[in-house]
Amino acid sequence: MASKRIAKSAINWSELNARVPPHQRPQYLAFKSQSDAYLRRVLANPENLPQIDWSYYQQKVPVPGMVEEFKKQYGALSIPFPPDTVSSQIDSLEKEIKNDIQKFKTESNARITEYKKQLAHLAGLIPYDQMTMEDYRDAFPEDALDPINRPTFWPHTPEEQLDYKEDKEEASSH
Repeated sequence: MASKRIAKSAINWSELNARVPPHQRPQYLAFKSQSDAYLRRVLANPENLPQIDWSYYQQKVPVPGMVEEFKKQYGALSIPFPPDTVSSQIDSLEKEIKNDIQKFKTESNARITEYKKQLAHLAGLIPYDQMTMEDYRDAFPEDALDPINRPTFWPHTPEEQLDYKEDKEEASSH
């Protein structure tokens, strides 16, 4: 028999509701509806099984000793709760996922710091609509056209240059 009656849900529905993305709201509402229906069905049943009136059956059953034998067998009946064999696996998986999350957060914070540096650099530049070709060359020397030191042929794409070498992977895909 169940050892303890469920009094309330262990799920914090308001916190979960705040975390559900808008595109998953219908699935969330369907899940919550099913969970609430299950909880209502459980709470509709009595907490304990109804008591058997053995004296009533002793009066009605003509075979002597039969009701006492049933009562003794019923009292000895014990339905074991199935053993928990997966909690340790779930706990180890949860620890692994938490480590992955922490690693991702650390890497993301490093990327955010780098992106903030890039944004600060870009914010310190002259706006593009006011920038001259010389200003662009000074700000982005690796991307700017340099006809003296690195002359290129029109249309100035890598494929049209004299020193261009096609990748073997690209050549096999064509």
